[in-house]
Amino acid sequence: MKRLLLLFLLLSIVPLSAQGTAEEAVQKTIETFFEGFHQQDSVVMLSTVGDDPILQTIGNNKEGQLRIRQEKFDRLIQSIVSIPDSINFQEKIKSYSIQIDGAMANAWTPYEFWINDKFSHCGVNSFQLFNDGEGWKIIYLVDTRRRDDCL
Repeated sequence: MKRLLLLFLLLSIVPLSAQGTAEEAVQKTIETFFEGFHQQDSVVMLSTVGDDPILQTIGNNKEGQLRIRQEKFDRLIQSIVSIPDSINFQEKIKSYSIQIDGAMANAWTPYEFWINDKFSHCGVNSFQLFNDGEGWKIIYLVDTRRRDDCL
């Protein structure tokens, strides 16, 4: 009976460690994306995304109306790569909340964005990722942006 109980306990722990490993892999994909982002390295950023990823932003337009804007992911890459060396920018991820179901993952990451060591804005990134069998890839990214009420 003791052996049966021990076997049951060991088998119940395995899925928990596998989930932790998957969560770590999802977080690593996002961290790698931001390493490329901060280094302005398009090759690194593109290595973390799937085919034709979707990019959206929720925020106020110039008239102050809340809107959702969709942008081509390639345009994000081009804009980051073209930032002059004289501009220091950093997106600081405050935390990760990761949920996984099979080959799909969601990561909720509150952030602050800084330009030349001055606060610019804050918000939350919501990443959707897909595990294609070779690793996690970002397939959808939507973020919010605001200057007040930061987490």
